[in-house]
Amino acid sequence: MGTHMRLYDTLKREVSELKPLDGDTFGFYACGPTVYGPAHIGNFRTFVVQDVFRRTLELGGTNTKHVRNLTDVDDKTIRDSQAAGQTLKDFTAGWTEKFHADCAALNCLEPHIEPGAVDHIPQQITMIEELIEKGHAYAAEDGSVYFKISSYPEYGKLSHLDERELDLGHTQNQRANDSDEYEKDSVADFVLWKARRDEDGANFWQSPWGEGRPGWHLECSAMIREYLGESFDLHSGGEDLVFPHHENEIAQSKCSCGGDFAAHWFHITHLLVEGKKMSKSLGNFYRLDDLLEKGATPAEVRFTLIGAHYRKQLNFTLDSIHAAREALGKLVKAERALAEAAGVDEAPSYEELIGLEDKGLFDNAWLGLNEDLNTQRAIGAMFGALRRAQNEPDPLVQWKGLHFILAALGIQLPVVEEEEALEVPEEVKVLAEKRWAAKQGKDWAKSDELRDKLRDLGWMAKDGSDGYSLEKI
Repeated sequence: MGTHMRLYDTLKREVSELKPLDGDTFGFYACGPTVYGPAHIGNFRTFVVQDVFRRTLELGGTNTKHVRNLTDVDDKTIRDSQAAGQTLKDFTAGWTEKFHADCAALNCLEPHIEPGAVDHIPQQITMIEELIEKGHAYAAEDGSVYFKISSYPEYGKLSHLDERELDLGHTQNQRANDSDEYEKDSVADFVLWKARRDEDGANFWQSPWGEGRPGWHLECSAMIREYLGESFDLHSGGEDLVFPHHENEIAQSKCSCGGDFAAHWFHITHLLVEGKKMSKSLGNFYRLDDLLEKGATPAEVRFTLIGAHYRKQLNFTLDSIHAAREALGKLVKAERALAEAAGVDEAPSYEELIGLEDKGLFDNAWLGLNEDLNTQRAIGAMFGALRRAQNEPDPLVQWKGLHFILAALGIQLPVVEEEEALEVPEEVKVLAEKRWAAKQGKDWAKSDELRDKLRDLGWMAKDGSDGYSLEKI
């Protein structure tokens, strides 16, 4: 084990130190995407933060085993594959490929194991059989099988439902809606096996209870058991999964095969977009491609997604993309200056940086990541160190320290060609002058309108105390 990282635990409600249960490899499970369409930036905030978490462990000298599933059978994948006139397998394969491409663009490390639900149906059936045998599940008349919440008194501890004076005795035979996702405050027996319905088409499998398919909650439990065992180091996901998904995972896993399940729970808070909850109706529902079409780069998106602490709401705005562009530009210039002073030109590889002992002035940024994965503190400390690094007598140490933190954050510096004088079209010059005049006259509405027109033409005006400059976006 390398550097000991401390992280907030959703179950214990405190920050605690992370150590591999086996003393060697830190095994963690992350709930992956449902592959029925492109993931949005809310999903990617979770995946990018999990990536920084893994990088921090690895660069500190800890071996990791990262398992992330793919949900390739549920209500949505079945419904949308049939609407698209494709087999479930072909439909989900296409969206899986898109997810992988977006992850690669955002510089996320590939998980060590990425199992899919369809490939693990036998393991899920075995788990259901064990639950029935031990009195924790029952088959309904239609061939569906439900978990009996009243059989597990510990139910509700992760999401602290016990604080709502939960009466588990009243939940027996009270079943959740037949869909995979039910009302957030619904405490009811949940489905483990869903009996075949006409709308499922050809998407069903044989089981001891008849034709059907597994429930959504069951897949993660079965795949965790397969790849991480009955007790493992950490489970992660977005905060929306705490209840009911993760609560249900705990119940079915502990009741079927014993073990302690996850030793630590790591949840990432949702983001806002332009100060509001992301939704298609508000027009603030962004996927990566949407932002790329607006001129953003994947590196700028990633930088923005890690800009706030994972337990705080991040307010994602288009202006924050521009701020990320400016920050990355400063990093490029500072890295060049350090490299020149150190007499080096090729950045060290990720593998070469693992276990780096002397991080120079960047040690404070590293401490930020190891204290509850505080990316905001780490980024601030990194820029603070940059201001002093060029005056240090050991530029090579500082250069390596900078690259160590960049690697931990997963920041890929843009390749900037030698600056050339920009040829600014006359139309852009006129709009820029009008915008500056409007701003000086405190006509904010007009200034914003002209700023948007400039952006539509692919230009951005950067204001300073003595005027403005134009940048191509």
